[in-house]
Amino acid sequence: MEKNDLRQLLGIVLVLLIAAGLAWAGSQGSVEASGFPLFTLGVALAFIIQWLAFIPAWIFKTEKFYDLTGTITYLAVTIMALLLSGNVSPRAWLVAGLVAVWTVRLGSFLFMRVLSSGKDARFDEIKQSFTRFLMTWTLQGLWVSFTLAAALVIFTVRDQAPLDAFALFGALVWMLGFGIEVAADLQKDRFRKNAANKGKFIRSGLWAWSRHPNYFGEILLWVGVAIIALPVMRGWGWVGLISPMFVYLLITRVSGVPLLEKRADEKWGGQPEYEEYKAKTSILVPLPPGK
Repeated sequence: MEKNDLRQLLGIVLVLLIAAGLAWAGSQGSVEASGFPLFTLGVALAFIIQWLAFIPAWIFKTEKFYDLTGTITYLAVTIMALLLSGNVSPRAWLVAGLVAVWTVRLGSFLFMRVLSSGKDARFDEIKQSFTRFLMTWTLQGLWVSFTLAAALVIFTVRDQAPLDAFALFGALVWMLGFGIEVAADLQKDRFRKNAANKGKFIRSGLWAWSRHPNYFGEILLWVGVAIIALPVMRGWGWVGLISPMFVYLLITRVSGVPLLEKRADEKWGGQPEYEEYKAKTSILVPLPPGK
């Protein structure tokens, strides 16, 4: 076994240990199904789906169904939790609806983007290595588990709470974030489809106020879900707050903003228009352009 393969396998073990810690913490106060905490079953299902999807993905060396699988996982975990919880509260129905709308919209958008481009360039090298490819799918299981943590608390907690001001305010925050994300994605998609914009960067609409408005919307909507969950969080159930924090750190420190900023600098760095746009435009939070 090569050193890189061993490193990837150790990474997978670490990911699973982190997931186990999340499952243990989130399961304190969770209802049970067949003798197992429902929160833990939700986390387990997130990984099982990834590994099942990995099998044909590895055989055919394709990543086209990676984002679609993520979407299916969010929906599958949500549906399973609702079916096995025994008593679905109005708060749970509310969050389930929000999660379903987000997953279907984003998953279909990303899936169609991969189909139109023919591939996802991020996977060109990764899918040639069994352990690296498996690690990528395993990480998606952790991504789903962490991102869905606050919602899972709502779905699985024993002591429910009636809809209140937290639910209303959280839903409004979610709608604002979702609206920003959808609008930003549509504006960028329309910009790219215009042949006159080939080789150019977008700086109109929401993109005149933020260099990554879609990511800001993504963070905001998960903050909304966490706000809705606040009244039902008890003890270790507060681990659900890891959801918006994880999304924020993932987007701003790992795979979102840093990668796109690097690509943009490589492509347009040094060009006066781009340097001016970068200097005057907020990197994340939409703000009026500077002067």
